Amino acid sequence: MPVSALVAIVCGVVGALVGPYLAAVIDRLPRKEPVLGSAGRAVPLRLTMGTRAAAAGLFAAIGARFAGEWELPAYLVLAASLLVVSVIDLEHYVIPNRVVYPTIAVALPLLAGAAAIGHDWDRFVHALIGAAAAWTFLLLVHLVSPRGMGFGDVRLSFILGLYLGWLGAGHVALGLFLGFLLGAVAGIVLVIARRRTRKQAIPFGPFLAAGAMLAVLVGEPLLRWYNG
Repeated sequence: MPVSALVAIVCGVVGALVGPYLAAVIDRLPRKEPVLGSAGRAVPLRLTMGTRAAAAGLFAAIGARFAGEWELPAYLVLAASLLVVSVIDLEHYVIPNRVVYPTIAVALPLLAGAAAIGHDWDRFVHALIGAAAAWTFLLLVHLVSPRGMGFGDVRLSFILGLYLGWLGAGHVALGLFLGFLLGAVAGIVLVIARRRTRKQAIPFGPFLAAGAMLAVLVGEPLLRWYNG
């Protein structure tokens, strides 16, 4: 069995094991209930099973993508964080700081450690530049259209730029482009289906997350195709 397949399987199992905890975060964090233990309300089985399946799939894909790479743990953290953020934003129209800031606090040392072990500090510098660039760009969008782009999306963009910047400047641009494209398409479909009006906002975080994850997983072939 190829190493990448074995790593993908192991990561998928880890994702399945982590899934119920992520479901508890999704369910209890917005309600400010204790995430661990039984003090909060019971997590709905449908959410637990759905989150378990989604986490297993994402972790397996990340494992296949970064098999044998020191940055693998960091990108598993990204997958878990984006899954939690996306579901919470879809339901509550908020991107919790209690997810964003811990993700940054964990991501920075993990990526720095990968850079140190791999003797490739240029990647870490590129990650920091990507984080700053993505944050600045979305901040400008927020200032121009605060109703269309919440500040939670701006905070999230720091995480996305950090991880995409590690892969290269092209991945930062691609991830943001795909996020905006997916958001625009979803908005048009919802308006046509009369589920939203043009004046009603839709949560943008899930589309930013999806665009970033696509850029992480299939960004290299897409960029090669684009560059001819």
